[in-house]
Parts: sequence; C-alpha cells; structure tokens
Amino acid sequence: MPDSIIVENCSPTLAGIKTGNIFTVDRSLITDIQKELCELNKCFTQKGLRVVPLRVSEKNVLLYVYRPDRLREDLSCKEARCILLENGYSCNSIEKDIVHLIHQIHNNKSFPHEIGLFLGYPPVDVKGFMEDSRKGVKCVGYWKVYGDKEKAEKIFSRYRKCTDAYKRCLSKGRLLSSMIVKTG
Repeated sequence: MPDSIIVENCSPTLAGIKTGNIFTVDRSLITDIQKELCELNKCFTQKGLRVVPLRVSEKNVLLYVYRPDRLREDLSCKEARCILLENGYSCNSIEKDIVHLIHQIHNNKSFPHEIGLFLGYPPVDVKGFMEDSRKGVKCVGYWKVYGDKEKAEKIFSRYRKCTDAYKRCLSKGRLLSSMIVKTG
C-alpha cells in the first residue's frame, strides 16, 4: 500500500492530534493484507498507533488507524460511554469495543454512526448526527458539527494544515515512519 494513501487519510492521527481515521484502500494496492498490516503495525505500535481492518471485501479494505491511549480517553467520557452503552458496547475495553464496532459494520445495513466516537469527534456532534443528521447542523468539515462551531472550525483548519505539511514532507522523500509522532 502506498504511503501516500496513509498520509492523505491519516496525517492528523500520525501527528498525534487526532484519535483515529478510517479509509478505504483498493485491494489491487495490497498484495497480502495480513502481511501488510503486520508490517504497518510493527512500525505503528512503536509510536503509539495501531491499524486494524474493519471490513474486507473482494474490491477493497476499510482500515482503522488509531491511537489506543487517546481512544481510551475519548471513550471514557460520560457522554461517549452513554452513546456506546445505548448501542450495545461493553465499555470494558477498547479492544472489545472495536470488535463490537466491526460486528456493527458487518451486521447492520447502515453504517454505525457511533463510529465518530472512535475517530475523536465530540460526543455532542455524534449524538446530534444520530438523532437527526439534517437538523441543527452548524457547520460541516471533517464531521457535521452540532455543538461548538468555532472550536470545530479551528480543529478542521489544524487537520488541513497537518495533512498539507505531511504531503509536502512525503513528496520531498521523507519516510512515513519518520513522520509518525510517538505518543504514549
């Protein structure tokens, strides 16, 4: 899988300013999924990151890149726990919750909206989207905002700047492994 795909889709997570990202990769770009993910995780785990497949089909792979420490913190807040518990999550461990998310993706006709919590979106925005995705939207960027518009717009700007900087570094020959900020 080309590093450019990871940089395009995950720069804020690589930089340690976002909890996680999901993205789809065409299967033609991955020769051996298990081997590729194993290699990525060897590099990622040393820097406080993980990558897991959420769904694998004949045409593509849906991947989740995340920072376990940040995810644990995000999912421990009262509002996030409430949303997760209402949707059948145990809230006992992030690993179990990710497994439940994978089951939700595979078994439901619609995409599980609580996935926003796994990406670091504010619970108020995830809840607003789940209640009525069209009503009360204050702005749209990396997600639909129902809560603090100004704070979200600053975050969106930060994510864009980060992605642009990472793309420039990659285009100048910098290795992906050297661009990952170590946390945890």
